Amino acid sequence: MRIAALYDIHGNLPALEAVSAEVKAARVDRIVIGGDVIPGPMPRECLDAVFALGVPTHFIAGNGDRESLAAKRGTMSSVIPPAFRPAMEWNGAQLTVEDERAIDAWPLTERMHLAGIGDVLFCHATPRNDVEIFVSTTAEEKLRPIFDPLHAAVVVCGHTHMQFDRHIGGTRVINAGSVGMPFQKPGAYWLLIGPGIELRRTDYDLQQAADRVRATAYPLADDFAAKILAGADEAATAAKFAAAELK
Repeated sequence: MRIAALYDIHGNLPALEAVSAEVKAARVDRIVIGGDVIPGPMPRECLDAVFALGVPTHFIAGNGDRESLAAKRGTMSSVIPPAFRPAMEWNGAQLTVEDERAIDAWPLTERMHLAGIGDVLFCHATPRNDVEIFVSTTAEEKLRPIFDPLHAAVVVCGHTHMQFDRHIGGTRVINAGSVGMPFQKPGAYWLLIGPGIELRRTDYDLQQAADRVRATAYPLADDFAAKILAGADEAATAAKFAAAELK
């Protein structure tokens, strides 16, 4: 069995389109959408796309999906910064009743058994919630109490938008990276599992994508377009996250 794990799309339809083409070429048997399809500049289009991938698809809820739904319901969390609240409200307004039902049903984790690999558990941030932060350099002793009890061969996560592949005790923990808003070199990052495990990066037309984003009514369109073009310094981002990583 071959599985594509697509995380942190964040409404970036051009990136999703490029990755979807490579996923189709890889002839995967299943797709896991690992949370945070939204918020972003093209939420409606990205939701429509992931609901129509043409391959059995499993969904996990991310904090962005959850908070966008809360914004639609007028219950947005106080953790959302004031500068980002109009963008969340705009995303929430794009959601249909059918979207609400779907997102409400997305679980925190998904577990599968793959021949030759073993049990693989998919989560957004960590298996216990959708907001905890850890990176490739987070001390192992902080993480083993989270991952050891799972008895999984592999755990796939996202949330921090940076790919990595490391071992925590006896568990291989892999961050799939971000399709739509990576905190590393520009591109679209994802994961292919079966028969081995491959961290993948897909190139796409960044300038065209930025132009498409700027043509939307997304309140943060210009900022998002600039991030598509520039990417981010992975080392600087990891250092910034270190202050917020789980204790």
